[in-house]
Amino acid sequence: MRVAGVVAALAAEARVFGPATRMSGGAAVLADGTLLAVSGIGAAAAARACTLLIDAGATALVSWGMAGALDPSLSAGAVCLPSEIIAADGSCFLTAAYWREPLALNVARQRPVAHGRLLTSAQAIDTVAKKLAAFRDTGAAAVDMESCAVAEVAAARSLPFIAVRAIVDEARDALPSAAVAASLGGEFKIGRLVAGLLRSPADIAPLMRLARRYRAATCSLRCVARLGCLKPPGAA
Repeated sequence: MRVAGVVAALAAEARVFGPATRMSGGAAVLADGTLLAVSGIGAAAAARACTLLIDAGATALVSWGMAGALDPSLSAGAVCLPSEIIAADGSCFLTAAYWREPLALNVARQRPVAHGRLLTSAQAIDTVAKKLAAFRDTGAAAVDMESCAVAEVAAARSLPFIAVRAIVDEARDALPSAAVAASLGGEFKIGRLVAGLLRSPADIAPLMRLARRYRAATCSLRCVARLGCLKPPGAA
């Protein structure tokens, strides 16, 4: 039987699953037996969370959370279920089609679904020009900061892997500098956000727009979680 281990960078991304029971070692278990770990932002943190989940019994891995759109046709709230994860150095990993495709059919009944490539970047791609360049150079529909690390661990352990990412910022959105600064160091800090807004009040309007996009993405993640179809085929 397959047991899914879900890696979420932020606690807010994990909360959409509802109540979870904390296990020794830091992982949590959901009511259906799915394992869950909140890693923090970035590849190194995600890789550590994968090891924690595997040690707890996970035999399949999910990179879960939010992403930024690179494809100009994607709107906030669309769900990215990529067939391929690519890194900035060009390395790539395929997701498990036998798991991803039935999930995509279920999600598509509720939310727009994007396929194709997902780029993992070491830094936030924060300007419209950079997003367009990344889209042109890689063909990736969206970008995050963790999925390639999860894919690498899955490949090294011969485990099936998928990524489920809801779009927050659109390709036409520049990220407010205050929001980018608040996420440095692997976790989101409200204090840094407030300090950034005090230094740059012009960030307030784009931050409010980003907050609306964030709500749409959160609703989509909650929708996927409530479908109850995240377990890999063959799971009990």
